[in-house]
Order: sequence, then C-alpha cells, then structure tokens
Amino acid sequence: MTRIVVSDSACLIGLERVQRLDLLCAVFGEVLVPPAVATEFGVNLAWLKVVAPTDGKLVAACRALVDDGEAEAIALAAELGAELLMDDLLGRRHAARLQVPVRGLLGVLVLAKRAGKLAAVAPVIADLKQQNFFIGEALVAEVLKQCGESMS
Repeated sequence: MTRIVVSDSACLIGLERVQRLDLLCAVFGEVLVPPAVATEFGVNLAWLKVVAPTDGKLVAACRALVDDGEAEAIALAAELGAELLMDDLLGRRHAARLQVPVRGLLGVLVLAKRAGKLAAVAPVIADLKQQNFFIGEALVAEVLKQCGESMS
C-alpha cells in the first residue's frame, strides 16, 4: 500500500535548507501539497504533486484559525484520509480536532531512520538548527532518546 502524506511548507522548507528533501520520497510513497503550499514553497519538484482540496467550506473554516497553506493542507489531508506533515502547533491542534493524523519534521526523521534511509537524526537536527529552524530542546531530547542517539 502506498503511503500518502500531505505536507505543509515548513517541513519542505526545513528539509530543503539541509538538502534532505530526498527523505520524503524515501519514507512516503506519495507526497501531496495544496496550491497555497506549492506557492509558499516555491520549488517545483517532479515527485511533489499539487492537489487542491475540494471542500471549500472546510478550507474557509480552517483559514479562520491558520494561514492559507496550513488551512489547505489540513483540509486536503482530511478529505483524503491522509497523514499531515505540519509543525505549527495551532495547525496541529486544529488537525487533531478533525481527527487528521499529524507528524512533524522530526517525526519524518525518525521514520527515515527506522526505515534505514537515514543513519542518524542528530546530524540533521544540528543542520536544521544551524539553518535557524526552530526546534524545542525538549522535543529534540525526546526524538534523540527514541532513536538511541545524543547530540555530539
């Protein structure tokens, strides 16, 4: 079974900054983004499919709480019954209320390591921090613990 995921722009931008966008293809069978996310991200990738959500009312309801890209991503994931890649806390909470499963950027790294597509998450986390990608220290500690690693 192909694993479909809908991504918000933050995950794409973070992985692009550290030149690890390949991890998305390695972990997920199909990566979708709504039009607003494609515009925010601004990079055209052959494997990244742009799909518009069809439930305008759901998109509008989401826009009342989050930005356009997040609203479209949440709505698209809800429509498709797909997992959502999103780090924004408000967006994650809204997605959870809609029973949309959510995973953040560090969750992608954990999946990649477990699938044997990434030797270690600590160096990628260090690279993300060097690129000014905000990651809370408690989350970093939890992810490193799950992966049996530490920051060097």
